[in-house]
Amino acid sequence: MNLKNLSTRQIRAIDQAHVWHPYSSLSQPLPTYHVTSASGVRLQLGDGSKLIDGMSSWWCAIHGYNHPQLNEAVSTQLTKMSHVMFGGIIHEPAAQLAQRLVDITPEPLNKVFFSDSGSVSVEIAIKMALQFWQAKGHAEKNQLLTLRKGYHGDTFAAMSVCDPETGMHHLFSEVLRQQVFSESPRCPFNEAWQPDYLADFEHQLIGHKDRLAAVILEPIVQGAGGMHFYSPDYLKGVRALCDEHNVLLIADEIATGFGRTGKLFACEWADISPDILCIGKSLTGGYMTLAATLCNDKVSDGIGESEAGVFMHGPTFMANPLACAVANASIELLLASDWQGNIAHIEAQLKEELAPCKAYNTVTDVRVLGAIGVVEMKDFVDVAALQKRFVEAGVWIRPFAKLVYVMPAFNIEAADLSSLTAAIVEVLKPD
Repeated sequence: MNLKNLSTRQIRAIDQAHVWHPYSSLSQPLPTYHVTSASGVRLQLGDGSKLIDGMSSWWCAIHGYNHPQLNEAVSTQLTKMSHVMFGGIIHEPAAQLAQRLVDITPEPLNKVFFSDSGSVSVEIAIKMALQFWQAKGHAEKNQLLTLRKGYHGDTFAAMSVCDPETGMHHLFSEVLRQQVFSESPRCPFNEAWQPDYLADFEHQLIGHKDRLAAVILEPIVQGAGGMHFYSPDYLKGVRALCDEHNVLLIADEIATGFGRTGKLFACEWADISPDILCIGKSLTGGYMTLAATLCNDKVSDGIGESEAGVFMHGPTFMANPLACAVANASIELLLASDWQGNIAHIEAQLKEELAPCKAYNTVTDVRVLGAIGVVEMKDFVDVAALQKRFVEAGVWIRPFAKLVYVMPAFNIEAADLSSLTAAIVEVLKPD
């Protein structure tokens, strides 16, 4: 077969014969849709039709697609170098990005370790915590306390701190490191705080503190584990308890970082800083795979005193210059825009236009925070069937489990957002 200029039919044939998609079966594959190009908030399909993208490519394309400033950043860097090893080498895009991240993340995070995916940034955070306590002579502090309904990635250490039932990794329970779990926060984001909301977390932390290296959680928004939004007071309480009982705090802001919740970082809702912070997804505006793990002096100094004397990790494509260059451009673009105003408008529109779903007897809840709109169904959805109906309606919305949700680009026009919400309201309407 001539592999140049493949037709849609040929692409689909190769896809069906050889390509394994995420969370899919090759014996019973889900339908796929051939995308030929993307621009703004639209995906163009092989048949010439266009879809308004409500997912921003799993939440990372915050400026939409084919953005001229981001394109320029990549093309300019490409003329200099596309990649160089990071062992013993520094380059301008990485230095610029490290300084930017230190400047915009909560103080006193001031050390930056680059990697190439969100899951790996979580692995790195966990290794940092374990190596820190080894250096302190407390190798027995080697477990993590985390929250049920949480999700932190698909690699092995990351899987171990995902919800063992809703985190999609129960098949591996016998081989994963056994961690400590507290109940998912019961305090909705915008409701009155009750002290007993922290009771189970405090019980688990105190009961296991001599074995705990760190707490790891997604601040304010539990993402792929169920799209739950919880009170900033819970996060404040977690930070205080970690300080009181000498346990590190890891914040996984891979999904929430760079403005998605209405704050630049979700930790800002509670005015706290973790000891270790994981970021990814929106870091490059969806252009390249890149992630980072930040920590404070306490963690970096402690690791420097370890037996090894160095942090034991080093990805091949760490701080890839192309990725760092477009990340710098994406952050500049975000901070120069009225991103807070844009998020506020998106939030208000989602609340108003998704509200009709609350009346459906098939719906459990409708909730919105920042540029996240969620309709939670009572039963698990038929992903393929819903996907087909959304495509027929001219939108790209990818449901999972019991959730139908949107996380659009921050620069989406009101009319396009209305197309997304109208499709949800119509497609989910009970027969």
